[in-house]
Parts: sequence; structure tokens; C-alpha cells
Amino acid sequence: MKNQQTTLNVAALRARARQDVESGAVTAGYTADRPVVLQRLNDALATELICVLRYRRHHFMARGIHSQTVATEFLAHSNEEQGHADQLAERIVQLGGEPDFSPASLPGRSHAEYLEGASLPEMIHENLVAERIAIDSYREFIQYLADQDPTTRRLLESILAVEEQHADDLADLLQVTQPMAWAETPLAQRGA
Repeated sequence: MKNQQTTLNVAALRARARQDVESGAVTAGYTADRPVVLQRLNDALATELICVLRYRRHHFMARGIHSQTVATEFLAHSNEEQGHADQLAERIVQLGGEPDFSPASLPGRSHAEYLEGASLPEMIHENLVAERIAIDSYREFIQYLADQDPTTRRLLESILAVEEQHADDLADLLQVTQPMAWAETPLAQRGA
């Protein structure tokens, strides 16, 4: 196969860069549907913020034999989710949008729910469910973007990798705490 080199038309590139300069990073070469991308980024932002709040509550409410280890993991995940929220908000601004931090609309826009959980295994379970929701949500968003917005796609891919690690961590913690959940069940309910 013959190596083909394309010649960059520098004059045209310079001329395009001078047009609509107030749009910042969004150039004429941006091919994604920007309003849709901004809406989906704000929904992802809401999801991350709900996860931050749920993990924080669980960090402080963790009780039981494994609570110190699990609470530490919850806090680490909360901090990472906050980092994701910050990255998403920054990308929204780069694309000329406004990040929506409104507490009133967070639950309605978030893909994950804010469920408190009464026991340590329930807390772990609810966080694992939320991570699985985030994983599928990010995968679908990445597929939607394809090659239309590589910067946002790469950002989402990096967040997705962390969400997958969170899910793996939580699945391991669930295995450790499940026997404890059985032991906390009253004898009458165990069939004894």
C-alpha cells in the first residue's frame, strides 16, 4: 500500500481559527450535536454528584466488624466521584455550556438513585448497583459519541475505567460482608 501524505492547508486552517473565535475550543470541526452532548454531560454530572453524596453518607454511617475498611473505601470512592464531577463540569464549560449543580434537579437528572441502605451489606449493594448503572450509561454515551467528539469520549473512557474498578472493589467487599449479613439476621428468620 502506498503511503499517502495529505498536505495541510495552513492558510485555510488559520482563517477558520479566526472565525467565531468566542466559541473557544468548539471549532467548525466539532461534529457532535453539542446541545445533546451538553445535556448528557449534565446528566452524568448529576449522577456523579448523587454518588458523591451517597458514598459520603455511607462513609459516616458504616457500622460493624468490617466498617472501618469499608468506610475508608466509601470515602475514597466519594473523592474519586467528586473528581469525575469536576472533570465533567470543566468539559461542559469548554463546550460552551453551563454545569448544572442545582440540588433541586439532581435526583431527576441522575441515572443512579440516592438510596441510604440500613446495613453495611445494603450500602455496598446500593453503591455497586449505582456503579453498574454508571458503567452502562458511560458505555452508551461513548458509543453515541463515536468519533464526533474525541476529547469528551476519552474523558468518559477514563471515568468508565475508574467506575469499573469501583464495581470490582464493591463486589469484593460484598463477598466479605455477606456472611455478616446472615449472622445479623434474627434466629427466628434464619429457620432455627
